[in-house]
Amino acid sequence: MTDAYQTLAERADADFEVQGSEFIGYAAPAATVEDAEAFVESVEREHADATHNVPAYRVRVESGGPGDGYMLREYQSDDGEPTGSAGKPALNVLQQQDIENAVVVVTRYFGGTELGVGGLARAYSRATKEAIEAAGVAERRPQERFTVTVEYDDSGTVRGILESADCEFDADYGEAVSFDVTVASEDAAGLRERIQSATSGRAAIE
Repeated sequence: MTDAYQTLAERADADFEVQGSEFIGYAAPAATVEDAEAFVESVEREHADATHNVPAYRVRVESGGPGDGYMLREYQSDDGEPTGSAGKPALNVLQQQDIENAVVVVTRYFGGTELGVGGLARAYSRATKEAIEAAGVAERRPQERFTVTVEYDDSGTVRGILESADCEFDADYGEAVSFDVTVASEDAAGLRERIQSATSGRAAIE
């Protein structure tokens, strides 16, 4: 699972009514399970008065150490709706569109008319799809993060390598110089080797 994957471009929402019940779909990218759960909690706080807040997410987690690959953590809850009528339809949309590192929450305000399991499943699917459409789908490559710490003498060399590489980094100039680097997983080993070679092994990489 080291290839590029589909995720959401940004946070977005979509809402509609079905027989008096209001459905609001929220969707957002989520790099970690913690990000996904924080998003779910924020929607639950915002709509504490809602009849239901139905969450679903699919997030990559490392299966071991760095470089050992990933597994998908999938989660959904019906939040009080009939079993299988809400969370599973929402998760199914993420699965069918092969979207990862993403979270959705569908908020429902009950309008007085029972929709039945089929009607609920259609509504929760629709809310998820429309929120995803509003957010937009983007392609991403798995990322790896590491920190490079060097003395000031080597900092210019390391900064030059990072600026020429396809990566993002932040520099912290303290007693030594630390670079927090984010790079595509497939490029990480090569970048670490370049830094070690250029500093004759003096760089500490964690």
